Amino acid sequence: MADYEDFDYNKPMSPAIWKKMFPFISPQRKNLIHCAILMIGVAAVDVIYPLLLGYAIRNNIVPRTTDGVGKLLCAALILPAIQGCVVRFFVACGIKAEVGISRSLRNAVFLHLQKLSLSYYNKTPVGYMMARTNSDTSRIGELVAWGIIDFSWSVFYCLGVVVSMFLVHWQLALIVCATVPPLAILTWIFQNKILALNRIIRKLNSKMTGAMNEGITGARTVKVLVTEEQSLGEYSGITGEYRRYANRLASLRAVFIPLVLFIGSAATAVILVYGGYEILVLGADLSILAVFLQYAGGFFEPIQNIANILTEFVSTQANVERVSGLLEQTPGITDKPEVTEKYGDTFSPKKENWEPVTGDIEFRDVTFRYPDGGENVLEHFNLHVASGTYVAIVGETGAGKSTLVNLVCRFFEPTEGLILVDGRDYRERSQLWLHSGLGYVLQSPHLFTGTIRENIRYGRLEASDEEVEAAARIVHADRIIAKLEKGLDTEVGEGGDRLSTGEKQLFSFARAVLADPRIFILDEATSSVDTEMEMLLRDAISRLLTGRTSFVIAHRLSTIRGADKILVVHEGKIVEQGTHQELMEARGSYYDLYTRQFEEETEEEVLVGD
Repeated sequence: MADYEDFDYNKPMSPAIWKKMFPFISPQRKNLIHCAILMIGVAAVDVIYPLLLGYAIRNNIVPRTTDGVGKLLCAALILPAIQGCVVRFFVACGIKAEVGISRSLRNAVFLHLQKLSLSYYNKTPVGYMMARTNSDTSRIGELVAWGIIDFSWSVFYCLGVVVSMFLVHWQLALIVCATVPPLAILTWIFQNKILALNRIIRKLNSKMTGAMNEGITGARTVKVLVTEEQSLGEYSGITGEYRRYANRLASLRAVFIPLVLFIGSAATAVILVYGGYEILVLGADLSILAVFLQYAGGFFEPIQNIANILTEFVSTQANVERVSGLLEQTPGITDKPEVTEKYGDTFSPKKENWEPVTGDIEFRDVTFRYPDGGENVLEHFNLHVASGTYVAIVGETGAGKSTLVNLVCRFFEPTEGLILVDGRDYRERSQLWLHSGLGYVLQSPHLFTGTIRENIRYGRLEASDEEVEAAARIVHADRIIAKLEKGLDTEVGEGGDRLSTGEKQLFSFARAVLADPRIFILDEATSSVDTEMEMLLRDAISRLLTGRTSFVIAHRLSTIRGADKILVVHEGKIVEQGTHQELMEARGSYYDLYTRQFEEETEEEVLVGD
């Protein structure tokens, strides 16, 4: 995960990085502009309040008269009402901008993830993708919306205060402005240190979240292995480190805030001394001192706000780079422009131009190596699988049986040579055209949150309830469904965790059946069911595969013997191919694998029989 999280937080603000966010920020420009304009009103009212106080002192308090008090009271009531209305509108605009930017980013990231090839998912942690989709996009939307609001108020307020001070008394104005350079230097020094600590704390917070997630999801394993103490020790180590850096951050803030207050207090003291001197000795107006004390007390907060916002923008560049980095990922497998023009893409298919899939597949002089590998997995490989042929792929665990399947499904493309589907290079047709003709049952079945009915219907979304029920009957899943109180409307839980692995496998079989594909891929699909359940599936599988091209990554003998062609994989390469009888007579790798597996299954059947 570290490779994905590294970021230099000491980088200066980079407009080039933020330009990448303009397409997502631009639709909200009206709301953002409205916020900035409204903040002028809020800042103007804040600037006027001290002037009202000065007016009251000069015209009512000092001369001890009530003349004009009515107007003063009206202004004192109208200004807060105006500010309240302005705040109501800028909050609404700010929320709209934040939600709009975050939503646009989330949709763009999620849409792009749908377009990326399987190879990206193989090498990228799930947590990385989820963080980019959720937390990073939220962070960007929040900062852009509210950062602009706070920045606008701070800038307009500072400008208004400076102009007002110089109009009222330029000498005192110079005293207040003289505090800006030391305050800016102090803020810059401490913000850099605070930013570096925040970076570490964020990483440690991610580690804590990950450790907590592992502790909860792996609770059963922890208890079985009796590793509670070790698990607690690892988590306590992370929280201890988090506490140390959090204490450092608190210590920095404990020094920084008093220093800022000291500068503000020093400025106030100088104003009191100089202003008092002018009042007592030179007979200056008392209202001037009151106005400046008000301005001096509130002048430092917006300056700190500006520094904090700029620091946050620099910090959030990490989120921008991660999101834009994901959006700039190019799919490993893409359709040619002319193919997309004819067949459409994933989200705009032109099904009227799709030819029917018959399932004739040919590997023609195919050489293949994985994008991150240095050695060829296949070299000048040739294989013709006629429509309706049943191909079994066998080999030891980790031998590379999934390589052929990945190539057939076009999750990867050949490095050299051609793969023809129905007599044409499958790159001349769209990926969606091919995938629509595939039925894939995985070794580790995945169900989506929802009901059993909804999960089966994923095979063909327009299927009727009767068709869903028929698909369940074909794979004998109706026997399981009949035992459930709500039948097909039973909730499966997150990832299907309310069901056993075998039950999930049955429903994934039913889902594939409902799709009625011309090409079937079974990836050791019966390895997760018990022997009794497998016997129920044998008849269903034989009927499913009849008349369809099928590639079965075989686990049990029952799915090997009936194959039209058997491919034996060893260390990522196909070392033998032929029928069961031919390979047994050759007495090679298949013979050894088969006889060993036969002995294991015989023992298993004896145990089941007992």
